[in-house]
Amino acid sequence: MHRFEEFTTRFVQSIGKKEGPVSPVITQSASFGYGDPETAEGIFDGSIKQPLYARMGNPTSAQLEQILADMDGGAGAIATSSGMAATTLATMSLLKLDDEVISIGGLFGGTYSFFSETLSRFGVTTFFFDVEEYASIEAAITEQTKIIFLESVGNPNMRLPDIHAIAEIADRHGIVLIVDNTITPLSLSPLKMGADIVVYSTTKIISGNSSVLGGAAVFRAIKEGDDKFKTVRYKEVHKFIDKMGKMALIANARKRAMRDFGMSASAFSSYLTMLGLETLPLRMNRIIESIEKVAAALDAKGLHINHPSLPSHPQYLRYKELFAQGCGTLLTIDMQTQEEAYAFLRKTKLATITANIGDSRTLALHMASTIYSDFDDPTREFLGITPGLIRISIGLENPDDIIDDFLQASGR
Repeated sequence: MHRFEEFTTRFVQSIGKKEGPVSPVITQSASFGYGDPETAEGIFDGSIKQPLYARMGNPTSAQLEQILADMDGGAGAIATSSGMAATTLATMSLLKLDDEVISIGGLFGGTYSFFSETLSRFGVTTFFFDVEEYASIEAAITEQTKIIFLESVGNPNMRLPDIHAIAEIADRHGIVLIVDNTITPLSLSPLKMGADIVVYSTTKIISGNSSVLGGAAVFRAIKEGDDKFKTVRYKEVHKFIDKMGKMALIANARKRAMRDFGMSASAFSSYLTMLGLETLPLRMNRIIESIEKVAAALDAKGLHINHPSLPSHPQYLRYKELFAQGCGTLLTIDMQTQEEAYAFLRKTKLATITANIGDSRTLALHMASTIYSDFDDPTREFLGITPGLIRISIGLENPDDIIDDFLQASGR
């Protein structure tokens, strides 16, 4: 059964044109002419929707942003230069000195470093919890708490958060929930599950072929009546609500982050991302089917496989209930020691050894000696990084070929 049939039509029809150039037009210009001073004034105050300056966005990226917003049911989106740029934009548009962040579950190494090292240099404190520590999470909320942040699937520890439950905690206390949905586009719709902002590294499965670096943040609309963003906790956003109404979060992020940090996506990057997006539903469906087959086959042969589709996984029931559309491209193999992990990586003929994930081809990487090499032992333990851990990103190859190759590489 094809899981994402509605998107197969939606994406190709949104990206291609019926008149003029069928493929998206690349607007490769750093600046844009305004024509007259009145129009310039309107562009700068937001009343006229025309390009301002490429650092604030471009028409090619605007098309991508509209498609991604529609995909997630958001009010709008902002395309960025990378996935980390999207996370930076979403968080820094809301944070200030002495604010606090609560981070839940496993985290990609770069994201963990951003919260634990970079934000701390600017006076922002982050508290880290596992996905099931609900009482501790709630107890950690203070008047300074601005953001609860989580990954839809822990990368690479494969822990699955209950997004509904965490969203209820966030709403009960009036705290913004940001979900990194990089691994599970289409499979999950975090805004519909209670999130306020969704971030992506579009470099991964959305683009799908290692050709382009990119990211995006998708924002919900500000609600009429009561809304957490209208409280004193988010008073810096109020001026944008007064001026832009339901679109305030997009305006706030462009002005308070993109304008000043300059993490905008290039037109050519957005163009390549849209080309990848056209086939995302087909690739996601194929990979989700393959990964469950590969995980089961390798597990049956005695390899230490971590994937939520396996009954031995601690969130197996959650996978069946909340992740029925799959949880992305990742699984891990624990070879117990670094030496055994290296031996596996040397012997595999199919996997590409690289730090990327979500590619059309199967990828592999030893975690402890690469992305997490400068993390201390307690942090590695919290993030699920063991000495022999190999992260695998399943690609479009025949799953039987992947199984056969991994079995020979592991000596099974």
